[in-house]
Amino acid sequence: QHIVWRRAARAMPPVLGCAAMTGQVHLHALPLFLIVFTWTPPHFWPLAIHRREDYRRAGIPMLPVTHGVEFTKLQVLLYSVMLLAVSLFPFGAGMSGWLYLSGALVLGGMFVQHAWRLYRDDDEGQAWRTFSFSILYIGLLFALLLVDHYFVTI
Repeated sequence: QHIVWRRAARAMPPVLGCAAMTGQVHLHALPLFLIVFTWTPPHFWPLAIHRREDYRRAGIPMLPVTHGVEFTKLQVLLYSVMLLAVSLFPFGAGMSGWLYLSGALVLGGMFVQHAWRLYRDDDEGQAWRTFSFSILYIGLLFALLLVDHYFVTI
């Protein structure tokens, strides 16, 4: 249960940023919170797969250590599919336009593809590639949201 609270804490910066900019917590902060909240597991667990022996030796109960690599890979895949759906919320809420929607679909599809390869293959390097892509993904997704919201007028 403590992992859920940690994920919630990690997802708070968009909410706090929105409050700092507007002086209130607007409902538009919720999709941003949900994106980061849903992104955290498929971002962090591939790294945990990659470094699982370090976690095991240190006695840190990370998911690949406690439940196995295959279970963790499945969770990464499921969360990446959920993330694709959640990333569409800003468009559905009217916070963004077609540029963001298109980019979110492409980036989300790429994330799911990385997660699928991780799930399907026994390639040790795929966990690191999935983790690395997750960093690129979140940066580009929020950049798209920013550009679409402030600079694109359709």
